[in-house]
Amino acid sequence: MNAAAITLPETFRDEAEVEAFMTQPSDALRTDLQRSPGDILVLGVGGKMGPTLARLAKRADPSRRVIGVARFSEAGLREKLQAWDIECIEADLLDRASIEKLPKSPNVIFMAGRKFGSSGAEYLTWAMNAHVPAMVAEVFAKSRIVAFSTGCVYPYVEVEKGGATEETPAVPPPGAYANSCVAREALFEHFSRKFDTPGRIIRLNYAIDMRYGVLHDVASKVFAEKAIEIAAGHVNVIWQGDANTAILRMLAHSTVPTSPINISGAETISIRWLAEEFGRLFGKKPQFLGKEAADGWLVNTSKARKLLGEPSVPLERMIRWTADWVSRNQRSLGKETHYDTRDGSF
Repeated sequence: MNAAAITLPETFRDEAEVEAFMTQPSDALRTDLQRSPGDILVLGVGGKMGPTLARLAKRADPSRRVIGVARFSEAGLREKLQAWDIECIEADLLDRASIEKLPKSPNVIFMAGRKFGSSGAEYLTWAMNAHVPAMVAEVFAKSRIVAFSTGCVYPYVEVEKGGATEETPAVPPPGAYANSCVAREALFEHFSRKFDTPGRIIRLNYAIDMRYGVLHDVASKVFAEKAIEIAAGHVNVIWQGDANTAILRMLAHSTVPTSPINISGAETISIRWLAEEFGRLFGKKPQFLGKEAADGWLVNTSKARKLLGEPSVPLERMIRWTADWVSRNQRSLGKETHYDTRDGSF
């Protein structure tokens, strides 16, 4: 966010160019990181956003120690991070002794969590999304903790109302994932109040890059001429580079006690309209199933945009980038967002 000086490319040749662009730091990020000195510990660095968040932090301040913690089950991930000068520590965050052995960095980005696969293994989802945060909050009581959460903690809100604000009570529809995320937030808040730990809770709605996300899911179906379910008919999205920038900047905008902030794009996006835009770019006619619900998991990002500025990548550019990527059959991460799920089952 607030990266007006960054020139937006017309296209990306490959994944290396995507990752190089999204980890280009803004002046605003450099300035805010100066206000939150010290090492940065990224817990759960192995997810979709973790590697580029860690690289962005390192590029914004090359002299700073950035440490990524994960199980490193993905082949090549450790080597990739090390090539970017990110230190790597293998650890199981379900094991308190492993957490206690980690460096006590003054800045912690908590990205660990579990969503997909929750149905049938709810016990593990609750452990990852509630038990692990409690242990981390105790062990790192003297650090700043910026913790990932989700817009799924909110109830469905009417599409025409502009999305849930941070003041909307966190009372989600049924489902282990959403409710365990409410517990995660509550535990970070509890220990923040107990120990005066500064922090922020990031209620993120759908970060995207060319290889995954709502735009990729919709574009891929349009291009393959597959029908699109539109009951969950509206979403918010944000460029992954802008999301990572906002999250890192929150280290300098932490509060005591920790408090939530919505991070996403400003627009409430119609899935039908989005599919039609991709259809126009592909020269294909989208196919739809169902009827749009009058409500959905949507967030209002006015507070974040007032604090940080507007995202640097507009929706129109993200759509064109995604259409180009999909039409050239470039690599997908193979991880659907399941944005169209409305029953809380993941």
